[in-house]
Amino acid sequence: MRVFVTGSAGFIGSRVVAELLGAGHTVLGLTRSESGAEALRKPGAEVLYGNVEDLDSLRKGAADSDGIIHLAFNHDFTQFQKNCDDDRAAILAMGEVLAGSSRPFLVTSGTAIAANIVGKPSTEDGPTAPWNPRAASEAAVQELTARVNTSVVRLSQIHDNYKQGLVPYVTAAARDKQLSAYIGEGLNRWPAAPVKSVAQLYRLALEKAEPGAIYHAVDEEGVSMKAIAEAIGRGLKVPVVSIKPEEAEAHFGWLARFAMHDMPSSSAITRQKLGWKPTGPSLIEDLDNMDYNNLAI
Repeated sequence: MRVFVTGSAGFIGSRVVAELLGAGHTVLGLTRSESGAEALRKPGAEVLYGNVEDLDSLRKGAADSDGIIHLAFNHDFTQFQKNCDDDRAAILAMGEVLAGSSRPFLVTSGTAIAANIVGKPSTEDGPTAPWNPRAASEAAVQELTARVNTSVVRLSQIHDNYKQGLVPYVTAAARDKQLSAYIGEGLNRWPAAPVKSVAQLYRLALEKAEPGAIYHAVDEEGVSMKAIAEAIGRGLKVPVVSIKPEEAEAHFGWLARFAMHDMPSSSAITRQKLGWKPTGPSLIEDLDNMDYNNLAI
């Protein structure tokens, strides 16, 4: 299959490209930079220059492919609502090109948009949380479902020993404030999965091409914010402290709402449907083996 991959030179996207190429697929990768183009050409992928706000480049990539994996997203969270609106427009632009065909379109979302009921892990078939602007991505998918073979991968905190989803922003706050904080008792949880296994999930989901499916990229259902703060404290060699909810915004900034949110998530349905068996280090293991002198955002 010739697969158009947006975000193809990114943290997750580069692993997805390698996984697809290793399985015998060909890849057309979207990038805005020469460094990204070089990173794509090196393993054998083709290059299309463009970005998620250049809808014509997205339409071209969609037209020249047998299927799409959409991973690109602007991670400037100071303009989160705008980024979500842009993502919705990008999904609709690519989806219109595929309308009326059976070509698979795999869209990326986040487990944080899945609602938790009385602290239980969210599920692939459960309700969504209306407070999260990223729900716009899945709303766009729903608009296309009747005409396009769409499915969704919801990401948790995807990690290796260099980068870990939203956790680097927690680490940056700890480094800036010279203390590693959690809110209250720190019992709220974030789900997580190792990046190599997540790349495999994307390939399996694309090859399965089940219309309307939602998959959760989750290995650990929930890692407590206290455990995350303690790992960061060990790495940075700074004190670990509990702060009050009213102090969260001053410490975490825009991340405060996520930092106090309990959002465990299950991948039981995903594993059953795809035969997916994530393996690799835990989130805390990767944090304990990270070079804190070379932090990623």
